[in-house]
Amino acid sequence: MPRFSNKVAIITGSSNGIGRSTAILLAKDGAKVTITGRNAERLEQTLKLILAEGVPEENVNSVVGDVTTVTAQDELIDSTIKKFGKIDILVNNAGSAVPDATGAQGLAQDIDTYDRMFALNLRSVVQLTKKAKDYIIQTKGEIINVSSIVSGAHGFPDSSFYAMSKAALDSYTRNTALELIEHGVRVNAVNPGIVVTGFLEATGAPKQIGEKLYDYFASHKACLPSKELGQPEDIANLIAFLADRPLSKYIIGQTIVADGGTTLVLGIGAHNIADILSK
Repeated sequence: MPRFSNKVAIITGSSNGIGRSTAILLAKDGAKVTITGRNAERLEQTLKLILAEGVPEENVNSVVGDVTTVTAQDELIDSTIKKFGKIDILVNNAGSAVPDATGAQGLAQDIDTYDRMFALNLRSVVQLTKKAKDYIIQTKGEIINVSSIVSGAHGFPDSSFYAMSKAALDSYTRNTALELIEHGVRVNAVNPGIVVTGFLEATGAPKQIGEKLYDYFASHKACLPSKELGQPEDIANLIAFLADRPLSKYIIGQTIVADGGTTLVLGIGAHNIADILSK
C-alpha cells in the first residue's frame, strides 16, 4: 500500500519548483492533494504532471489564488474539506525573495518590500496554519514549513528582509511545534540551500542571470562544497520524510538543512554578486 494512502495534503506554492515536486511525490505515494498557486497556467501544468503519474483526477483539488489573501486561504481549507473531508498534511511552501520595486538591496529597500516579504513568507503561514489547525489536530497530522538557509546565524545583507522573514518562520516552527505536539501534531521545517527552481525568475531576474549564478555556485567550492546543484526533488523527498509519521515521528520542531554543504563553508556570502554578473 502506498505510504500516504488515505492521507490528505495541502501544498502551497505548488505551481512550480519544490511545491510542484512535493505535490507530485505525495500524490504518487497515495495522498489526495490540494495544489495551489497564483499562476493558473503553471498550476494546470502541475495537475497534468500529477495525472501523468497515474493519479486519479478525483485525488487532486486545484485552487488558483494568492495565499496572502484571506479569500484564497479560506478557499484552500474549505474546498479541501468539501472534497476530501479532512486534512492530514499541510506544507507551507509558498514564499519568495520579493524584489524591491526600485531594485534596491539591503538597507536601501523600501519598507513596502518588508511588508510584502513578511506577508508572503510569514503572515500567510501563520494565517493558514491557524485555519487548518483544528482539522490537523483531528487527524494528528503533520505541518512542514519551507524555510531557507538564509535564516541562520550568518548574514545575508543583500536581501535582509528575506532573511529576517525566514528566521521568523524558523522561530514560528519551533513555537508551534511545542504547542501542537500536545495535540499529537508535529511541526517541522526544511531549510533548502541552492536549488534550481523558478525562484530567481520570480524575483524578476532574467533566465540567463539565474543560469549564470547557478553555474558559478556549482563551480566554486566556497559556495557549494558538493559542486552539485540541488533539485526540487531533493527537497520534496525531505518534506515527504517529515510527512511520514512512522519514519520521522521523533523529529519535532526542527529545521533540517539540505544545502550540499553550503552552510558548512559560508563562503557564498563573501562574493560580490554584481562582480560575478559583470564578468
